[in-house]
Amino acid sequence: MPSVQIADAQAVTRALAHAITAASHAPSIHNTQPWRWRAHGDHLELFLAESRTLAVTDPDRRLAILSCGAALHHALVSLAADGRHATVTRLPDKARTTHLATVCAEARIPVEASAVRHLETIALRHTDRRPVQSAAIDAQKLGSIAAAAESQNTSLHVLRPRQLFDLVAATDHAQTIESEDEAWQAEMNHWTGDERTLGTGIAGETSQTTAPGREFGHLGTTAIADTHHRTAVFAILYGPGDEDLDWLRAGEALSAAWLKATELGLSVVPLSVAIEVTVTREAVRQLLSGLGHPYLVLRFGVPDGDSAGPPRTPRPPAERTVEQP
Repeated sequence: MPSVQIADAQAVTRALAHAITAASHAPSIHNTQPWRWRAHGDHLELFLAESRTLAVTDPDRRLAILSCGAALHHALVSLAADGRHATVTRLPDKARTTHLATVCAEARIPVEASAVRHLETIALRHTDRRPVQSAAIDAQKLGSIAAAAESQNTSLHVLRPRQLFDLVAATDHAQTIESEDEAWQAEMNHWTGDERTLGTGIAGETSQTTAPGREFGHLGTTAIADTHHRTAVFAILYGPGDEDLDWLRAGEALSAAWLKATELGLSVVPLSVAIEVTVTREAVRQLLSGLGHPYLVLRFGVPDGDSAGPPRTPRPPAERTVEQP
């Protein structure tokens, strides 16, 4: 029996290591990757790495915690594909607000084909900034993506064409406010310049996408100005609350929806600029007609296969995001 227990403990250790690796591929605000993991026996602890948050762009840590939620979901996908039942305690320590979740790997469970497919999709998921094709997105596909978000206690509101003009106005206003803020400029220069932490940050290149506003994980000022975006669908990821737990669940929903969209052959571009500024975030909230609080704007489209694919964002060495016990 001891040898069996040792073998199972080793298997759990490997499963947790694989989960951390999968989590490292999650999207994050400006590729800051603001998560830190600690492994203890049969469980993982997820922390917010405050040194990789954006004090000016994201003072409430809303988008940083959302990013950590996406990493959490990636980790859970990996454990499911490894045949491990996992229990999650979110915000387990009220006295330590940086402790976002504890994941416990428990008994073996049958591996479902969908779990394996999701894990494979993690390696394929990326922000696809290419223009989209003229083909319209099937409503059933949008329904599947919305259902994936709702499985994580978060909703997806698809914008009507007339609402898109209000989104553009809010985004333009937010970009103006931020671009005139010297502290914001300094922060962006840090995360796009040579001084950014190894494996994090973004290159200051122009985005190809014709979408309203700067992207969640990429700098670039783009506007709705041509026909490339007309068949794209814009949606707001939202929920009933506006606290740490809501933002964490929104990140899990972002991951679930993005993986589903990728599996359905759709491109995804997350847009955060209108969420970053209080006054424009409220304007985006008005588009929800009182349904909830906005967490992120998403653009879905049928990608243009003739255009070159985007470069992968860098990832830091494991020791920067994993704390050894």
